Amino acid sequence: MRINEIFYSLQGEGYRCGIPSVFVRFSGCNLACDFCDTDHLNAIEMSDRDILAEIDRFAAGNVVLTGGEPSLQLTEGFVRMLKDAGKFIQIETNGSVNLPGQVVSLIDWITCSPKSAQIRLSRIDELKVVFKGAHPDLDDYLALASKHGAVAMLQPCDVGNAEDNRNLTAQAIDYVKENPGWRLSLQTHKMLSIR
Repeated sequence: MRINEIFYSLQGEGYRCGIPSVFVRFSGCNLACDFCDTDHLNAIEMSDRDILAEIDRFAAGNVVLTGGEPSLQLTEGFVRMLKDAGKFIQIETNGSVNLPGQVVSLIDWITCSPKSAQIRLSRIDELKVVFKGAHPDLDDYLALASKHGAVAMLQPCDVGNAEDNRNLTAQAIDYVKENPGWRLSLQTHKMLSIR
């Protein structure tokens, strides 16, 4: 598999914020978001066993499969190996690639962060929408979360400018207060200057 990096930190955003986690960042994506923070050119090839050995260096049992887009490379064998090793498996995906049923049944928590592509997932536990300002799609996303019984998280986009970030956060707070089906998600890892 093409891996960008594997590191240990706290989950910094979303419903599971604050949980010690090993992050397996896959390289490559089928979308090109202007706010993406992953260098997709930086990757090394790793076997399933090599990835597990790196994960096992850390104390946490929570593993976050992220990217890029992990669903482009994820296999049932790899996910089953993590499950057999006693790991709690969370995936962060844009939802545009269908996960096979066997993989879905092995994953403990599916976070879908849609980027306006058609959602192809059969299960979503958490919908995390990057907020760049109120727009009509937010109602559609909330309906999608409701359909799946998922938690709906609204996360202000980090646009790289402190003043713009403050304004987007204030807008997101107002939006959540006016639309209580949403919860606010902040990128606490950036606030704490951790990975």
